[in-house]
Amino acid sequence: MPEIQIRKRVLVVEEIFHEGGPAPSKPLRRAALLIVIRNPFAGRYVEEIEGFMDDLKPLGLEVASALVKALGGDAGVVEGYGKGAIIGSNGELEHGALWHVPGGYAMRELLGDAKAIVASTKKVGGPGTRLDIPITHINASYVRSHFDAMEVGITDSPRANEILLALVMTTGARIHARVGGLKASEIKGEDGLR
Repeated sequence: MPEIQIRKRVLVVEEIFHEGGPAPSKPLRRAALLIVIRNPFAGRYVEEIEGFMDDLKPLGLEVASALVKALGGDAGVVEGYGKGAIIGSNGELEHGALWHVPGGYAMRELLGDAKAIVASTKKVGGPGTRLDIPITHINASYVRSHFDAMEVGITDSPRANEILLALVMTTGARIHARVGGLKASEIKGEDGLR
């Protein structure tokens, strides 16, 4: 398969100290790492693209590792995650789907075989396109306090022949989460849902 050509890498780390109520005992940290690569399939229809997922696996592990490092270096503090892709205008939505396995499984493996599927989103767009990446708890998708999203994007990306690949990790629930539902302390860990 084609060689991965990276043009740009952007790391964003947020610390949320409060949301209008009392300050939590420790701030919520959210991090996103965005990688802009050349789309080897841009401008043409290619039937067999699945093999490129294997080529992206080392990149997925590299990005996931960098996110853990950005959040302090301890994978044990990560409670939420998500992934996404923005495909430049000469590509197709399916090219973003190539990030599902390399991005998702890298995070799940690095975080100690996390149980929940990694929520994701993707779209075709040009430079400056923004993407809201959905976030869920790493071990149980139904933990309502961790339903979140992080907006990502880069002013000059993706260009027409590029793909912007993104992973997101968080250290906890939304600040002041109080709308009920399954709590993180109630996770059974049987199926990635509850």
